[in-house]
Amino acid sequence: MSDRAERSRATSPDGGRAIKPRAWAPVRAMTRILNTDGSQRVPEPAGPGRSAVMDCGLYVDGRRQPGEWHYAEALAAARRERGFVWVGLHEPELAEMSAIADTFGLHELAVEDAVKAQQRPKLERFGEVAFLVLRTARYCEHDELTENSEVVETGQVMLFIGPNFVISVRHGDACRLAPVRADLEARHELLAHGPWAVAYAITDRVVDVYLEVADRLEDDLDVLEADVFDRQGSGRIQRIYQMKRELVEFKRAVAPLQRPLMTLTAQVNREVPQEVRRYFRDVQDHLSRTVEQVNSYDDLLNSILQARLAQVTVDQNNDMRKIAAWAGIAAVWTAIAGIYGMNFEIMPELKMTYGYPVVLALMLVVSLALYRWFRRNGWL
Repeated sequence: MSDRAERSRATSPDGGRAIKPRAWAPVRAMTRILNTDGSQRVPEPAGPGRSAVMDCGLYVDGRRQPGEWHYAEALAAARRERGFVWVGLHEPELAEMSAIADTFGLHELAVEDAVKAQQRPKLERFGEVAFLVLRTARYCEHDELTENSEVVETGQVMLFIGPNFVISVRHGDACRLAPVRADLEARHELLAHGPWAVAYAITDRVVDVYLEVADRLEDDLDVLEADVFDRQGSGRIQRIYQMKRELVEFKRAVAPLQRPLMTLTAQVNREVPQEVRRYFRDVQDHLSRTVEQVNSYDDLLNSILQARLAQVTVDQNNDMRKIAAWAGIAAVWTAIAGIYGMNFEIMPELKMTYGYPVVLALMLVVSLALYRWFRRNGWL
């Protein structure tokens, strides 16, 4: 590594790698500009377009403080008054997220994950900051399930939880957080427990939506199952496969969240207040129920798919039996006509006056007898 590259590296407060100046240099240069009073001034996002900050609130003793706050000012006030600040972001750009990372001391790896939003549910720690990733889900309304129907829409919510702050980063519209904030601000006793109360409220909302999606998926599976076993229905395999793809996407959002919740509810976890851990255990119970439902839906969908494949095989066998039956009936006419079509002079009944209608009658009688026999045995 060159001397210039070595000088460009910095160390974060928790001992890990700090944000690389090469990618974050413009924002870092701006954050070093000082006000006249000597305090560090954090600029507004440098990127074009609207700000990703949807809301920023300062909370002291479980109550939101009046006024509009810049996140840097709110953080300073939270440290003075022993409160915390909740910053809500929606799909932030790299420049704006870097400014927030400098202010709150976020690790570069977690910041990168928050911007890209391609993570599985997990819980990581970077010094005093916990990084919780949630996959959100939402049921998509549709009149009829087709092979191209979108049944489940997914997104992501990332939470940075520190001693005096919580930062929620939302990607997608599968689970909006404004109602969560409004409901939590009315529960002052719970909000007084600090940033982890916000983490609980968001996680609880995400899991509650899981339950709603699971119930709606059950309705779709009932319709799909009835259609497959209805002989008048189409029961196309493409629809079953599409439903299975949507269920797999939902399962990827639900199942991996079990491990982070187990960590949050563990007795050895002293960073989460004991009262908040009780609430997290309730969320864990709801998540376990959802996981059980999803697993049962997966098994049911596999059974439906196997039943439909068996039906296709049976239908093909029935078609082959029908073809074979009609071929057997046609063989009677072909055999008799072939015999009497040979150019032999000495053959029985060649000189018979009524030989022609007798042979036609024989063909018809044998054909009708075969048709009746095939019908009786279910071939036709």
